[in-house]
Amino acid sequence: GGPCERGGWGIREGMVTGDAEEDDKERKQRTGTSAWQDLRGDHANVALLLLLYTLQGIPMGLAASVPLLLQERGASYAQQSVFSFVSWPFSLKLCWAPIVDSIYSERIGRRRSWLIPVQLICAAMMILSPAYVNAMLERVEVGGLTACFFALYLLMATQDIAVDGWALTMLSRRNVGYASTCNSIGQTLGYMISFVLFMAINSPEFCNQYLRASPQNTGMVSLGGFMSLFGWVFLGTTVYVALFKPEGTPRPLQAEDDTRGEYAPPA
Repeated sequence: GGPCERGGWGIREGMVTGDAEEDDKERKQRTGTSAWQDLRGDHANVALLLLLYTLQGIPMGLAASVPLLLQERGASYAQQSVFSFVSWPFSLKLCWAPIVDSIYSERIGRRRSWLIPVQLICAAMMILSPAYVNAMLERVEVGGLTACFFALYLLMATQDIAVDGWALTMLSRRNVGYASTCNSIGQTLGYMISFVLFMAINSPEFCNQYLRASPQNTGMVSLGGFMSLFGWVFLGTTVYVALFKPEGTPRPLQAEDDTRGEYAPPA
């Protein structure tokens, strides 16, 4: 219990830490020197997952901007509270997740059977949105806007179920952990694009100060116009998935990448 003993323990702990660091360095030399190298063979899959999750965040960010737009047009707090119901599908998606997992076409694929039609419907709704969203916003038709964005949230919650399941077989076993990273980064990026960017270019004050040579009374893009633009992105992504991204069997972990046996504790 004396100082020497405590010092001895500190030396021994330092030796153990040093040994662990050396072992980690040796493991990295055998299995790859960086996380980016560990993604070999999965770069395109990670990029696709990031895109799908980013698209998932687009309706979320737009839905967050609608209460601010309604408030500018004189909507009451009661009307704005009604609109808050649009986010419920993400909280309740567990209720129909078993249906998404169990009903599918083997020819199309377990996940694509839901992903493709869901994104096509979402693309159609967003592309056609200038015909009805802008008018409902100007007339402060909270019921219509709530129904529209509730449907978009429902579609995106279903898309989330399908993409989460597909990520488990799309990525190799050693990289499955990156699926949650793609989810977090993609949804956040999509939310920022459709909320921060949209609110900026929808604001006449911001556009007149930073983006225009001569001032005007309106922003550079309306809610319907912004939705229509990303509706085409939804459509293009869905066509790519339908034509060029078939579902495959779960990808095995290659033998040279599995180092668990090398570090098994002695019996």
